[in-house]
Amino acid sequence: MNKSLEIPPLATRKNYKWELLVLLWLAFFLNQADRQIFSVVLPLIRKDLGLSDAELGLIASALVWTYGLLVPVAGFIGDRFSRRNILGVSLVFWSLATLSTGFCTTLIQFVLLRGMATGGGEAFYAPSANSLLSEHHPKNRSLALSIHQTAVYFGIILSGLIAGYVGEHYGWQRAFFLFGSFGILLGIVFFLRVKKDVPAFVNNFGNDFNAENTPGVGQVARIIVRKPTVWMLTLAFACMVFVNVGYLTWMPSFLAEKFGQSLTEAGFTSLFYHHAGAFLGVLMGGKIADRYAAKKPQSRLIVQALGLLLGAPFIYLMSVSLSPTVTYTALFFFGIFRGWYDSNIVASLYEVVAPNIRSSAYGLMLACAFLVGATSPYILGVLKPTLGLSAGLSYLSFMYVLGAALIWMAVVWFFEKDKIR
Repeated sequence: MNKSLEIPPLATRKNYKWELLVLLWLAFFLNQADRQIFSVVLPLIRKDLGLSDAELGLIASALVWTYGLLVPVAGFIGDRFSRRNILGVSLVFWSLATLSTGFCTTLIQFVLLRGMATGGGEAFYAPSANSLLSEHHPKNRSLALSIHQTAVYFGIILSGLIAGYVGEHYGWQRAFFLFGSFGILLGIVFFLRVKKDVPAFVNNFGNDFNAENTPGVGQVARIIVRKPTVWMLTLAFACMVFVNVGYLTWMPSFLAEKFGQSLTEAGFTSLFYHHAGAFLGVLMGGKIADRYAAKKPQSRLIVQALGLLLGAPFIYLMSVSLSPTVTYTALFFFGIFRGWYDSNIVASLYEVVAPNIRSSAYGLMLACAFLVGATSPYILGVLKPTLGLSAGLSYLSFMYVLGAALIWMAVVWFFEKDKIR
């Protein structure tokens, strides 16, 4: 074999931790992009297949419900098996489901393929990815996780632009074909370039690792329940997810109907301004938190609480404004402060959860949050014919205020006792 074509041994590659970050960033990009395609081409699907607003909301909720139910399973598996294998298989699986969604013609097919299959595959990504990334970036954890988080914003923005254009010019089906194919190719590269890792429990227990010192589902749950900070963070996360899923599902349709925008324009503007702000906000939030967290670990939670509280007025403004310019400005600042919150979702949890159960704990946190947040698209779809999207979206601001209050309660009353020492 030509030696110039050989891949260097994975364990000896220089800067491997940054290559891992790049590959996980690309996978997370597709994770979010594949999830958002449906919302962008939703008007075309409604017109083509004659589905009602409530049915379309149900399809969106089905993905989040499935995600919420399976993500705790993903968390426990992520602590016990090779995270490389879990991530690679999930990437290929959800990409195949995304590609197959382009063939759907009925409500039940969308629920099964776009909702359950795509949501099920995506559920296995975040717990293992964040655990693996944190393990390779112990000194700059918030920065690495913040960079990884920016994939959410790029994935959603570019999916809005690309899926809207492809849907308008070539049909909504081809948008699913395009993104699904890219994911399958990335999955192949992922298996070739990412080394098989040692499970988190083995890292922590070494030669003493066995089934007896592996906490089960009930034991991990009991550890978490005894820490009020964890479930305060979880409830606040549920508030944020409720807002985010509702916004992502209905905002493209909202702008198209309110300001008469084309599908491409609405898909782009509804997502670009918000996520451009979130990109800046997540880097700001991560840097601010890392600066102060060394002396005051609760700083990560304080940054999150401020992000939700300051973002709430802009959610209300974007919903009720009659001016596109004011709406876009509100979307941008909503994004800035959402980024503050996002920058410390995982890092804040890890301040109060031991390393050997972090994937499991994050999986349970995601499950609770997404099972609550999943109701948002369906509720907004049901309310749309009577109250309208403007009123429905404006009510989401109250969830941000509630989330900020929950985190602040954790900081004041529980964090000092719950933190890892």
